[in-house]
Order: sequence, then C-alpha cells, then structure tokens
Amino acid sequence: MDENRWTSQKGERTMKIERIRGGVSLRRTIESGTEEQRRAVLDIIANVRARGDAALKEYTERFDGVRLDSLKVTEEEMKRAHAVMSAEMLEIIRQAAANIRDYHERQKRESWLMTKEDGTILGQKVTPLDAVGLYVPGGTAAYPSSVLMNVIPAQVAGVKRIVITSPPNKDGTLPVGVLAAAYELGVTEIYKVGGAQAIAALAYGTETIRPVDKIFGPGNIYVALAKREVFGHVAIDMIAGPSEIVVLADETARPDEIAADLLSQAEHDVRASAILVTPSMKLAMAVASEVERQLETLPRRDIAQAALENYGAIYVTETLEEAVDVVNELAPEHLEVMTAEPLALLGRLRHAGAMFFGRFSSEPVGDYFAGPNHVLPTNGTARFSSGLGVDEFVKKSSVIVYSEAALKQHGEKIAAFARLEGLEAHARAIEVRLEKGE
Repeated sequence: MDENRWTSQKGERTMKIERIRGGVSLRRTIESGTEEQRRAVLDIIANVRARGDAALKEYTERFDGVRLDSLKVTEEEMKRAHAVMSAEMLEIIRQAAANIRDYHERQKRESWLMTKEDGTILGQKVTPLDAVGLYVPGGTAAYPSSVLMNVIPAQVAGVKRIVITSPPNKDGTLPVGVLAAAYELGVTEIYKVGGAQAIAALAYGTETIRPVDKIFGPGNIYVALAKREVFGHVAIDMIAGPSEIVVLADETARPDEIAADLLSQAEHDVRASAILVTPSMKLAMAVASEVERQLETLPRRDIAQAALENYGAIYVTETLEEAVDVVNELAPEHLEVMTAEPLALLGRLRHAGAMFFGRFSSEPVGDYFAGPNHVLPTNGTARFSSGLGVDEFVKKSSVIVYSEAALKQHGEKIAAFARLEGLEAHARAIEVRLEKGE
C-alpha cells in the first residue's frame, strides 16, 4: 500500500487520508450536460417562447405530474401556508431575516458626483434593477433560507419587482416553508413552474409571467443549461455547482465537531465535496473514525456517504503554513478555520466564498442565521468571484458633464487619440466643438 495513503484495516473507511506534499485541486469539470440534454433545453425554450402558458402547463404535467389550472400562487395559498407554520418557526425566520437585512444594508452603494476645478462634473449613478427572478428548486429538500438570501438583498438594493418560480408538489402546492418565508418578506408574485421552462418564462415572458432582467438561484442540469442559453438576453447570477466545505484544523480542534461539519455539506448532494486539511495525523485519523460513527444515524446517510467516497478527502500536510497554501489552492465555497488562533490566519487566507473562524462558527450558522449570504461561488471560482450581495441587484451608470474649459484644454489630445485608432468621425466630433467655441 502507498505509504502516503491511509485507510482502515479493512479498507472500508469512507474518507481516505492522504499525506500530501505539494498542491491539490478541488476544481471539477463544470457540468455542460450531454448533447441530448442541451437539445431538450433548446426545444423547451423555443416551445415556451412560441406557446407561452400552454407550454408551461404541459411541461408541468409531464415533468412534475400535476395538472394546473393556474400557474400563479394565490394570496389565499400564501396565507394558508403562513398559518400552518408554528409561531416559534415564524419568529426564527423573522430573526434570521433581520440579521440578513442588517448585514446587507451595510453593502449599499450610493450614487456620487464630483466637480473638478475646470467645472467638469464626473460621477456614478447606482440604479436598482427593475425586475429579478428567483428560481427555488424542488426535489429532495425545500429551501426557505434561499428565499431569504435572494430576496432580502434585492429589497435592500431597491428592486421593485421580485418574482419566484418553483416546481409544484404532486398536489399542486409549493413547500410551506418557501411560501411562508416569501409571505414574511412581502413577495406576492410566485409561480408554480420549475425546470428549464421556468427559466425560459422568466427570460422571455408568457401571457401570465412578465419577463425579468436577471435570474438567480440554483437548479438541476436542465436549469443550469437553460440559464446559459438565456444569458445575454437577461443576466444570470452564476452557474452553481455542488456544495463544498474545507475545514482547516490543527491538533486543538475537536474531531466530533469537524466530522459533523463535513457531513453537514455532504448530505446536500452525492456530488458535494467535504475536505479536511490538517498538519495533524492524529486528528485526521480521529475525524475519519468520527465520520464513520456519525454516518450510522444520519437520515441522509446514502447521499452523504456517496459524496464523501467520491469527493471527500483528508489531506495531511507537514506544517500549518502548508495547509494554508492548500486551502488557498482549493478555493472552496465554505472554509472553516479551527486552529489555536484562527483569526491569526485571516491575512494569509485568500480564496473562499465564506470564511468561518473558531469552533462556534459552524457552517450552518452562515446558512441560516448570521447574516452574510449563503449563495457563494463554487468549483474553485472563489479565486475570482464573490458571494451574492446587494451589488448583484444594481447597475452602475457613469455620469459625465464635461466643461467647455476642459474640452478646450484636452480636445486636441482626444482627437489625436481617436485618429490613432483610425476613427476620423470621433476626432471631428470633438473638433467641431472646438471650432464653435472660438
């Protein structure tokens, strides 16, 4: 057996331990789908554009197994879902929403103007998008937290029209938690539509659903492919990949807590990634054993175990400094730092969608309650992109009020630059004003 690879005596340990020297990579091939899937998505988009609501209802019956008379969620349905939620759960949603709103209020940008000595005025106008669409996936779990994380920054930014689409249950309803969260936030435009057909409706519109300017939210491969196809006609947030967590820990960390946090992400999806990076072989062995123990009673055990077997790992480095380098190379969606002095590493950690420091900052704290957004870059894209925030819901326009004095001073330079690029009309547009000003 390779001396740098460690497994249990029977070779049955879910998480393999590897002593590493040098770099590793978490980046996986971003799913582009099969040619058959792409053709199916193109057909769906074309059909929705041509036939509108009729196409949406047909696809809902075919893919979700429910025949709908109306696509829009009624006010009565929202009130009923809200009433079903316990007072205790509604209060938790309200507290979480308040934390999220407070955090995102601090991200707001204001328009600004500056006046130069020659009278020129320059600035930037910040304008909220007119309309955005949020796709909330159905399937194995419902995510009211995603409603909070997408809707609240849009509201803080000043977006006036916020639309939610989500695939219906077999009885024609949407998940109670999703509707209750939306009701708490005052979102009233919600449609029972999922899949690529929902993305097409948001992008191009139908008789019932007016188009939006930007589409947010994760989904399956068909949703991801549809978002790619409509990009350019509308904006999209990102192509989200499977969930990821990397835990950076030293010998002071608790194995049971690390194992629980790794499993918290592994239970999301069979393609989720959960990785421990540590300079301590003792901790690595203990965490691997803890994962086995905690898996036994996990309701979503099959999903978590498959994720750990395929995308889980424990990397053991020679030093903590090398472990930090490995984490930066992995550039994970979520990073937990469980070391003796976690914040001492903040300056060296460069790439992660969200960073959690200390043993009480478990990743689910960020998923639900702390305030920062849980919509984060995956697949190593934290190297160059950020989590969802208020900036994603606004656009910025330059403001230029050039003075006569400034044009007289710089006009010949501007014309010369235009002629350097072979654009004579550009040069003349400047010179005609210089002539008039004489």
